[in-house]
Amino acid sequence: MHVALGARMVDFAGWRMPVQYTGVIEEHQAVRSACGLFDVSHMGEIEVWGKGAFEFVQRLATNDAGRAADGQCQYTLLCNPEGGVVDDTILYRFNAERFVFCVNASNTAKAYEWIAAQERPYSVKVEDVSAAYAQIALQGPRSAEVLKPLIDVKPAMIKHFHFVMAEVAGCDAMVSRTGYTGEDGFEIYCGPGDVVAVWQALSEKGRNCGIFAVGLGARDTLRLEMGYPLYGHELADDITPIEAGLKKYVRLDKPDFIGRPVLAKQTESGVKKRLIGFRLTGPGVPRQGYELSAGGKVVGAVTSGTMSPSMGIGVGMGYVDAGAADLSGLSVIIRGKAVAAQQAALPLYDKKPVAGKVKAK
Repeated sequence: MHVALGARMVDFAGWRMPVQYTGVIEEHQAVRSACGLFDVSHMGEIEVWGKGAFEFVQRLATNDAGRAADGQCQYTLLCNPEGGVVDDTILYRFNAERFVFCVNASNTAKAYEWIAAQERPYSVKVEDVSAAYAQIALQGPRSAEVLKPLIDVKPAMIKHFHFVMAEVAGCDAMVSRTGYTGEDGFEIYCGPGDVVAVWQALSEKGRNCGIFAVGLGARDTLRLEMGYPLYGHELADDITPIEAGLKKYVRLDKPDFIGRPVLAKQTESGVKKRLIGFRLTGPGVPRQGYELSAGGKVVGAVTSGTMSPSMGIGVGMGYVDAGAADLSGLSVIIRGKAVAAQQAALPLYDKKPVAGKVKAK
């Protein structure tokens, strides 16, 4: 189906995935202004169920599953004993005895093995159910308008970071109001045998709403503008959530969880490196691995960088030495040349219009 739509396919985490269709910029802008359709079936799903499921999840995850109601989703991280991130996930709570972790494609096997290895002594079962789910993401300000005639519940009833079991285009699905773009939207989990029909129905209904098929390229530029971390870039087995600026997803006030002692110590005593966002003030495109310098010396490196389609400037994120307090002379070393940059708060892109500013047509 993707090839028929003109997609350029690439290998990604063992999958053949569309990186773009009409072009990254057009696809990106469609999601910001109207809506876009993503195939994210490569994401993994790991189910935990049984009488001890809640206690087991609490032991694994940094966030507090007790703060999520049945039918609610929660961003959380799985950490190793050293505090490093095994994976960052969205946790779906069906009830106290059934949860599903949505994990990164590149980490599905690793995350499953890690979760399953912690199973004893809890009264739970852990299963990699990824093969049972295909997943479509419908993202953008007109997403609810597109979904409304195809779903048997009102989209307005699905609150942000909540999910429902529903029918979409006549197919059984789990629908959550979540996404990776910073826009309103939904993620639709359905059977692999139904996914093409659901995709085509959404495409048809979205035709008058400016819908675009969107590939991995624009998915990356959208998440980067919002400052969302990507595993293998901002997160890794040797990077902690505290270093990554994700402290609000680490609930140190709940009972002990894996990695807690290290994360508690970092919270109290500080870290050796920290994640920053930046915008270039000179011409160029920052890329992963480029050096960050300040005061005439290297202070860190870029983890993710791109030319922002929304702002028309180079933007990125990277880790810098925690001791590098003065970043007023920040620059990115691009092909041996220092390009001026400014540290910027996340998200890098502010969707709110600036008062008095004339919008470009």
